[in-house]
Amino acid sequence: MSYVKKLKCLLCGAEYSPDEVKYTCPKCGSEGILEVIYDYDEIKKHFSKESLKENNDYTMWRYLPLLPVNDPSKIGPLKVGWTPLYKAERIRNDLKMPNLWIKDDGRNPTASLKDRASAIAVVKAQELGEKTVTCASTGNAASSLAGASASVGLKNYIFVPKTAPKAKIAQLLVFGATVLAVNGTYDEAFDLSIKATETFGWYNRNTAFNPYMVEGKKTVALEIIEQMNFDVPDYVFVSVGDGCIISGVAKGYKDMLSLGFIDKMPKLVAVQAEGCKPIVDAVNGDGNVKFVEPDTIADSIAVGIPRNRVMAVRDIKQSGGFGISVSDEEIISAIKYLGSTQGIFAEPAGATGFAGMLKALKEGKISKNDKVVVIVTGNGLKDVNSAIKAGGEPIIIDPLIEEVKKIVG
Repeated sequence: MSYVKKLKCLLCGAEYSPDEVKYTCPKCGSEGILEVIYDYDEIKKHFSKESLKENNDYTMWRYLPLLPVNDPSKIGPLKVGWTPLYKAERIRNDLKMPNLWIKDDGRNPTASLKDRASAIAVVKAQELGEKTVTCASTGNAASSLAGASASVGLKNYIFVPKTAPKAKIAQLLVFGATVLAVNGTYDEAFDLSIKATETFGWYNRNTAFNPYMVEGKKTVALEIIEQMNFDVPDYVFVSVGDGCIISGVAKGYKDMLSLGFIDKMPKLVAVQAEGCKPIVDAVNGDGNVKFVEPDTIADSIAVGIPRNRVMAVRDIKQSGGFGISVSDEEIISAIKYLGSTQGIFAEPAGATGFAGMLKALKEGKISKNDKVVVIVTGNGLKDVNSAIKAGGEPIIIDPLIEEVKKIVG
């Protein structure tokens, strides 16, 4: 049984029971993003630190009382969550940061954090008796939904900009999705998927439009909290596109704070590429998000119209955090550094949070002794061309030991 009490509109404050609305606020339309509100008093009766210790289900579903699931039998078979939180000793030593952790969510089934939201989406679709699901994506949300759908037998139609990396499109096709590559931006693909939902009655997984996606993404924070033995870091660095992941991180910490498992919130740091930083500018400015035309190598966060902008800006500001932007060159450098120093393989958006942490450290926005968590959101195999830019080309030699000696010296 779900402990969701109500859904609340971020714009007008209207409240709805979970069975009243499917996506956004009927009064405010597509801008009326809904927030999921839980009955924490009831959850406390069934969920505790002790029950977690006794729970051998090391997936995101170990936090089931904090998730909007009515029928656990609809949970798919893919093992989503409980990704490693590394102490990153070599990076700690190199940067002289003794309290640095890196959460590698590229270790999920389809190699990105988006698997967490898609796992919730396929449960909700099945609970409603839906047979077909859809979403718009720059690639990761799409491949995660396609993989999750394949695991439970749901049909899916995926809208991506035609510029999406080939590796991500290949994943979609292998998972059996019907892939519609849109001659336009991610934002145009998003709008088209909404129209398709209205036209064909498909279940839509789109970020923010579907209120339950934040709930899936928050499990990354629930894991970090437990993996750090309920010790709260000073800062959590998150790469930001639509703003759903950073709101998920905020929600996870808020949940644990409401339950009394932790005693404070971390400061949330939104990191975006310089070529697409509407949320960073809003957080560091007057709070109003101005739409932009994306221009960055980090395709997963190339979002000019952030759909979860209101919630994201609110959550970052409430936490006392800030926004920071990094160049594509800094992102590429971070991919190489993470890989060569710690063996963590990140795609551009996955490394953006780390690039932001390095820049914040350099600029004195954080100190070397602060407790810092950086979330890597996606694996480097998602964008091989960018990986090659970061790592360089191999050395071509003839099959002779003399050739090897020349290289070794």
